[in-house]
Order: sequence, then C-alpha cells, then structure tokens
Amino acid sequence: MARAATTSDVFNAIAEPQRREILVLLRAGERPVTEVALELGITQPGASKHLRVLREVGLVRDRREGRQRLYDLDPGGLRPVHEWVGGFERFWNQSFDKLDAYVQEMARAEKEE
Repeated sequence: MARAATTSDVFNAIAEPQRREILVLLRAGERPVTEVALELGITQPGASKHLRVLREVGLVRDRREGRQRLYDLDPGGLRPVHEWVGGFERFWNQSFDKLDAYVQEMARAEKEE
C-alpha cells in the first residue's frame, strides 16, 4: 500500500521528528522561520518546508508582520491526535487499576500468612 502524502493528515505530518520539534518550539509563542531554522540547526528552506506542511494540516498558522512571516501553534489541529491517544490513556488507566488491585490483593495475602 502506498504511503499517504505528509500533507494528508496530522498523523503523517507529525511522523517527522523535526516537525514535532517545531511544534514544541511554537508552544512558547510565535517565531519567524529564521528563528525556527536556527533553533533546530536546519536551513531556512528546510524549516519553511516543514512549516508549510504543518500549516496545511492545521497545526500551525502564520501571519505577516512587515517583511517577516510569523508562525504560531494552532492547538485545535492537535485534536485528532489527542482523541486517538485518549483511547490509550483509558486503556493504561484500566491496566494500572488492575495492577493496583492485584498488588493490594498480594499484600493482603502476605499479611494473612
């Protein structure tokens, strides 16, 4: 099966580690592409390409300020990831609850011995 284009959805876009690093940088607020490139140690064209992908899937937004384009995190774009991960969070919470019950039962059994 052919792999989907990186711009097709949020999951494909964030599969790239440098794009995830960009999202982490943008949590602190708006940044120009030159600053993103400098922080990540990549070229400005490389940073621009990653930012374009993130913008196209709705994870970042941009605005012009003079001659610069500033990029900012668009947290609403992370909703599909949050919802998907949430299913696993429920799984892990249930697993930990079962483990806790087992440990408590083992402790009770040890006290009775």
